[in-house]
Amino acid sequence: MIRRRPLLLFATLVGAVYGGRESVQGLPSPPDRAIVHVLNRIGYGPRPGDVERVRAIGLQRYIDEQLHPERIPDTGMTARLAPLSTVAMSAREITEQVELPTIEVRQERQQNAANAAPNAADPPMMDPVQQRANSLVLELSEHKILRAVYSERQLQEVLTDFWFNHFNVDARKGRDRFMVTGYERETIRPRVLGTFRDLLGATAKSPAMLFYLDNWMSADPNGPHAEMGPPRIMRGRFGAIFVPPMPRPQGPNAPHGLNENYGRELMELHTLGVDGGYTQKDVTDVARAFTGWTMPGPRQGNGFIFNPRLHDPGEKIVLGHVIKAGGGQSDGEQVLDILATHPSTATFIASKLVRRFVSDTPPPGLVARVAARFRATNGDLREVTRAILASPEFLSPDAFNTKVKTPLEFVASAVRATGADVQDALPLVRNLQQLGMPLYQCQPPTGYKDTADAWVNTGALVGRMNFAARLAGNKVPGTTLASDEPTNNLALHLGGPAFQRK
Repeated sequence: MIRRRPLLLFATLVGAVYGGRESVQGLPSPPDRAIVHVLNRIGYGPRPGDVERVRAIGLQRYIDEQLHPERIPDTGMTARLAPLSTVAMSAREITEQVELPTIEVRQERQQNAANAAPNAADPPMMDPVQQRANSLVLELSEHKILRAVYSERQLQEVLTDFWFNHFNVDARKGRDRFMVTGYERETIRPRVLGTFRDLLGATAKSPAMLFYLDNWMSADPNGPHAEMGPPRIMRGRFGAIFVPPMPRPQGPNAPHGLNENYGRELMELHTLGVDGGYTQKDVTDVARAFTGWTMPGPRQGNGFIFNPRLHDPGEKIVLGHVIKAGGGQSDGEQVLDILATHPSTATFIASKLVRRFVSDTPPPGLVARVAARFRATNGDLREVTRAILASPEFLSPDAFNTKVKTPLEFVASAVRATGADVQDALPLVRNLQQLGMPLYQCQPPTGYKDTADAWVNTGALVGRMNFAARLAGNKVPGTTLASDEPTNNLALHLGGPAFQRK
């Protein structure tokens, strides 16, 4: 039976791509199609037995359970994630045990290279310290895949991916590699079903976002910092060292002026949307409001601080709202309040969520109702999500088979469909890289696209078919299929839903 899988799977995938899904033998009955649809849209696809379990408790009860992940036992994840030691580290632990030793090793190597004769020796092999530094993003990627495949809290995993992508940071940008673990774990994940304002404020103060969009360096160009930089704390092998204010360095990258990166992306990508009605003057005044929102330094392992020496204390006007002079840190908080309650934000967030759960072309009527719910609940994301999942549009047959899965969704749903046991998720991480979706490494602040045009092309489809054939043939290292897995289940769940969000 195992030997038949690659050929059957290849044929099934071709059928899914070219519109032949309805011809696959063993399609679910109409009620079960709705269950499979929900399992694919609010999670990473059905496992063997999932359709029967949801049928037994009822589809609406299942959706309601997923909207309350805190009530769902998920103890099985503890053992799965235990080998990924860096995922549980605090920011301070990552700094002290990984980042600072990496910097010291690099500096020592540079000094040795400067003192050595040319070509005196071959380049040294990567040491354990450097290997651990490189493992940070890889282990976090394994963590994401394992949660997608095995967590019982499927909606929470989908929303964690959605909101990380919405508030994207790129782990390849300098020190963000050391900050992204805490960013997802402490900033994004706990807030995906909380309030939008809370989530927005947490991302604004996150060291990962402060560094990624350069706000930690943004300062009033005419302030008292212009001549002297802020005090800092440096940590090394021999403890902490207080560094008093020093003359600020000069040069094009020195933090001596206003930086508008965060202010612009805050409005264009995080809240109002590109057509949200803001002007360049708004961008400038928002950036001024966030001067002084910083951190002691990207290598300190510390969190957000407000530095009044960097802050522009003057009056600002944002979207017609006057922010009085002298407000200090509250200037930025007022901006976040204005943006979180703006009608354009409600519409923009509603559009993105409806696009994720319903259709690449969000139905205008549903977007309007979801935006109204956003406004009525002050951005309660649980109720906003519920409004989508309870809508006729979400469960309409017209929504079935209308969403193409991202590579992450494709790989996770394929593994779930087979009931496979993943002993080592790193090969799955490598497959995602080959499929064009290296996790935590999307460079643009827009994040990865959630529409078919980004993922459907000849090379991408061939890559998916090749992965599916390797998985079906039990040839993915670190992942083992159950030998008694029914072939029909593989064709049904891995063929269509692994390619589409049914």
